[in-house]
Amino acid sequence: MHVGRERERMGERECVEEKTPLKPHFVLIHGISGGSWCWYKLKSMMYNSGYMVTCIDLKGAGIDPSDPNTILSFDEYNKPLLDFLSSLPNNQKVILVGHSAGGLSVTQATHKFPDKISLAIYVAATMLKNGFLTEQDVKDGLPDLSEYGDAYDLQFALGVNQPPTSATVKKELQRKVIYPMTPLEDYILASMLLRPGPINALQSARFPEGIECIEKVPRVYIKTMYDKVVKPEQQDNMIAKWPPSHVYVLETDHSPNFSSPFALFGIFVKVATSIGCI
Repeated sequence: MHVGRERERMGERECVEEKTPLKPHFVLIHGISGGSWCWYKLKSMMYNSGYMVTCIDLKGAGIDPSDPNTILSFDEYNKPLLDFLSSLPNNQKVILVGHSAGGLSVTQATHKFPDKISLAIYVAATMLKNGFLTEQDVKDGLPDLSEYGDAYDLQFALGVNQPPTSATVKKELQRKVIYPMTPLEDYILASMLLRPGPINALQSARFPEGIECIEKVPRVYIKTMYDKVVKPEQQDNMIAKWPPSHVYVLETDHSPNFSSPFALFGIFVKVATSIGCI
C-alpha cells in the first residue's frame, strides 16, 4: 500500500511515494473439539483494527468434514496448518496463536517452519518443546478432569480394547469446566458446535529433540488464572520447563477468547508491537 506525499525541490513539486507498513498477519488455532468459530470475537476486533487474520480448522474440526475417529496421527490432524504455512511465500511471516491443545499445533509448526513465524503465542495452551515425550509432559500438558468423575464421552473406533479415538467433555460439565466465566450466549454457541476431538492423534504428538532452530521463534505465554482445564499449576510447570520471553496473566477461565476478548486482543497487539511486528 502506498500513499503520496508532495515536497518542494528546486521550485518544483515532486510527488514522493511512501510505503505504509502492513500490519501483521495473525493465524489463530483452536483447541480440541473446537474450530475456527472459537475466534469469531477476536477476528472481528482484529479485522476492524486493520489486521490480517486467518482462522484454521484442523482436520476433523470445525467445518472440516473428516471423521475425527479416523484421524490417528498428529501429523494428519495438524496438516491444514502445515499446508497453510507451506503455501506462504518465503518472505512472508505470520504470528501463530494457539489456544489449549492448539499449542501443540503451534509448536510443531515452529519446528517445521521457523523462518515463516515471527512470534508464537500460547493461550492457556499446551507448551511442550518436544510434545509428549515423558510422563511429566503428559501430566503437565493434558487436562486432568478426574475430580469430575466420568467427564468425557469417548468413542472407540479401533475397538473397545484399544485406546479411545475421540473424546468430548460431557455436555453437563462443559459450562462448569470449560466456560464458567463465559457469557451465556457464547457458551450456548460452543455447546452447539463442539465436536469430538481426535484424542488418539493428539496424544501421539511428539517432535524431534535437538533441533534448536525452534528457538529462533520468540514465544509468549498467556496464563489463565481460573482455568479448570489446563490448570494454573500445569501452566506454571510448562512455563518453567521451557521459559518463554514473556508471561501475561488473565483473570479468566480456560476460554478468554470468549470471557475476556478485549484484554486478550490487547495482549496480542502489545506483544506484536514489542518485537517489532507492528
